[in-house]
Amino acid sequence: MNAPLPSPDDSGERLAEVQYCMPPALEAFHDMYVKAYLNYAHTMLGDKDAARAVVRRCFSHLALNWERVMRQESPEAYAWALLKVRVDTHLRLAGLDPQLVETAAFQRTASAVLESVRCTFAVMETALGLYTAIASLPERQYDAIVLLYVLGYPSDKVASIMGVERDTVRSHRRLARRRIAKKLGLPPYAVADEKKD
Repeated sequence: MNAPLPSPDDSGERLAEVQYCMPPALEAFHDMYVKAYLNYAHTMLGDKDAARAVVRRCFSHLALNWERVMRQESPEAYAWALLKVRVDTHLRLAGLDPQLVETAAFQRTASAVLESVRCTFAVMETALGLYTAIASLPERQYDAIVLLYVLGYPSDKVASIMGVERDTVRSHRRLARRRIAKKLGLPPYAVADEKKD
């Protein structure tokens, strides 16, 4: 149900009453990805309310630009990139030091990765080395590690969330694990890919 837009002289109270009538395709898109977006934003921001606000703004943008979004080669990739920009913008506007937020996210990621490959990382000297290794991953590899190991999504879902092929997710995961092993001074086979698809 659509409510009237506030007039220019309104003080803004009516803005909260404005509701958008979403096209069915956008509703389906929302239902499919909102939980993953909220989980990712919360992991990056460390604040559930901030995560909700960021994801709400992301979906508002998608709603207002839905026709253009649907013309994209991959609407999922477009929306994922938009979410990441919104998270970064929130950090900058809130005056948060991304290193502190990233460190918290790295700790969660490191803990999850460490648990999943405990035997192969038995030789690791400290968790700090793993945090540093994860911090140095390229963006797409980092996203794959967070979605797979921190948030626990299967490869198919990660591919869908990121708007890429399943093989691309496997490649990101494999390359990330190799980089982590190299950074930790472990042989490449020490971090065998144990995540089943």
